[in-house]
Amino acid sequence: FSRLALPLTKLMRKGEKFIWNEEREKSYEELKQHLVSAPVLTLPSGSGGFQIYSDASKKGLGCVLMQHGKVIAYASRQLKPYEVNYPTHDLELAAVVFALTIWRHYLYGESCDIFTDHKSLKYIFTQRELNMRQRCWLELLKYYDTNIQYHPGKANVVADALSRKLGMIAGIKVEEEIIRDLEWLGIELYVSGQHGYWASLRIEPDLISR
Repeated sequence: FSRLALPLTKLMRKGEKFIWNEEREKSYEELKQHLVSAPVLTLPSGSGGFQIYSDASKKGLGCVLMQHGKVIAYASRQLKPYEVNYPTHDLELAAVVFALTIWRHYLYGESCDIFTDHKSLKYIFTQRELNMRQRCWLELLKYYDTNIQYHPGKANVVADALSRKLGMIAGIKVEEEIIRDLEWLGIELYVSGQHGYWASLRIEPDLISR
């Protein structure tokens, strides 16, 4: 969207004259079309046909809920401090449990296919040796009508991205809070974007002397 909106965002630059031309009209119309076209989130329709794509990394958990090929919701969260030490198998199962828990109001009593890029989860219900954490999670899974299937990581790009971008999102939030607090204190800020994600702060000597 940032590339598509570039002709429009240029109008927001300081000193830029407002000239509406054919290029900007085209950009505006294309943006409107994208905002009302797939993959726009939709409400569940009827029952059944639910699919969950889940993934986990050492940064967080990510999942996508779909129905009949349409996206219902996205979700992600950071790992809790004690979860960082979980083995990969447990993290992948934690992502599944996370998805079922937050979307239980959609999934209770409904069939749902769960796609994960961790092949061994397909056989979780038949494994004999499970730790206490895995046993608790399996008890939760029994309340749902699920079918866990293997989905290669390269094809599971959305859930994978959600699980890995949480560190960046958290950093942006922290920097925004810092900027807001400094502005409240009356300190001038010189903010410059870096690759569209981060902001750098520079305090001039004369500001420090104040």
